Amino acid sequence: MDIHSPEFRPVATATNRPFPSMSTDPFSKPDPAGADAVIPVSALNRAIGSMLERSFPLVWVSGEVSNFTKAASGHWYFSIKDAQAQMRCVMFRGRAQYAEFTPREGDRIEVRGLVTMYEPRGELQLGVEAVRRTGQGRLYEAFLRLKAKLEAEGLFAAERKRALPQHPRAIGIVTSLQAAALRDVLTTLSRRAPHVPVIVYPAPVQGAGVAAKLAAMVDEASARREVDVLIVCRGGGSIEDLWAFNEEVLARAIAESAMPVVSGVGHETDFTIADFTADVRAPTPTAAAELVSPQRVLLLRDLDHRHASLARGFGRMMERRAQQIDWLARRLVSPTERLERQRVHLRQLTARLASAGARPVHDARARFALVHMRWQRWRPDLAAEREHLMRLAQRLGDSQGRRHERAAARVSELSARLQVLSPQRTLERGYAALIDAQTGRAVRSPNALKPKRPLTVHLAEGAADVLLADVQPRLSDEF
Repeated sequence: MDIHSPEFRPVATATNRPFPSMSTDPFSKPDPAGADAVIPVSALNRAIGSMLERSFPLVWVSGEVSNFTKAASGHWYFSIKDAQAQMRCVMFRGRAQYAEFTPREGDRIEVRGLVTMYEPRGELQLGVEAVRRTGQGRLYEAFLRLKAKLEAEGLFAAERKRALPQHPRAIGIVTSLQAAALRDVLTTLSRRAPHVPVIVYPAPVQGAGVAAKLAAMVDEASARREVDVLIVCRGGGSIEDLWAFNEEVLARAIAESAMPVVSGVGHETDFTIADFTADVRAPTPTAAAELVSPQRVLLLRDLDHRHASLARGFGRMMERRAQQIDWLARRLVSPTERLERQRVHLRQLTARLASAGARPVHDARARFALVHMRWQRWRPDLAAEREHLMRLAQRLGDSQGRRHERAAARVSELSARLQVLSPQRTLERGYAALIDAQTGRAVRSPNALKPKRPLTVHLAEGAADVLLADVQPRLSDEF
């Protein structure tokens, strides 16, 4: 609201006291003629604050977050801005603890607050009671787009990060000559590693076209190859102050650098594209100097330790060499004594060889004697065995003769008995045998004789075929 607009109503008019609720300076004398009263600055600021609080109700204001700080007390201090103006804001802990999120640099938010006056400094500010997110700011959106693009190209990949040299021969710094960060880095390097030379590649760190100038210095340091590691740094600030380190040209220059690059931009909570592209990100410029510089005191201490270790190792080696020399000296003898020892050793070997050659022969002879004794024990007596065989052969012959005689007698007996019972002998006594020529059977009964039937008659001296003409059976007890 413009104070010159018709709606503006001042707290006091020219016809009454300017600030009736405030007491005047006790040392000033009242002017009976109605002259202007003299008031302290605090009273004026308090009056302005009261007027603002009564004139402006709670209002929602939108803008982009900048210079956000969360104090140890829990209060939030930040600014919201647009293209033409900005307003300082404060959100006390009692309200901030209920916020759904914590704003960040570049966030576009809406705050509900009351216009107030911070009396100790006489600054106009907005007392925020509520905050809500309306989207990220233009710069932060550009930051996220570039971050996603470079990450997709692999510029942030861990495998392309290079290790920092443990003992750099020279250290390069890309920053402004007027930057406080340069003084902090040089102080840290002179304290930790005064023996390491430092080369500064000056370039502005804030303003128009800064990113290209920083990239040019990085390229120049990479081309000259004067240093082993490069620091790109500047002090803290808002997202606008650090925006040069979010440009693509600087990010690509860092990625293509021939030596490792350490990024030390802003404070510990500040992150830039250069931090993601660099080989190592340091939270502050001072921390970047500590990362690249070996501490001289520690190096000297390590050197003393190594010198002492080397001296102890050399001493132990000399002791071992001296002991080895003593042992070799004890082994060193005259050629005559050495030859005599070799002769004795040769005689011993000869005796061992002879003994080793005779032992198998002796053992073989002993085994042969034992086998021969066993063979003699079991050797057969051929004469006795031959005599025994002759006796057995005679006994066998006698037994076979007697058996033959008994068999011959038996055969004669059976032959005589056979002759007695032989049919031929019966036929020789005058008997005859009739055989039916048709059936081949002997005729035993007169009833079996038929007329005209052929018969074969067997006699003692032959056989004859006969044919019966007539049959007259006759039974008789005698034949």
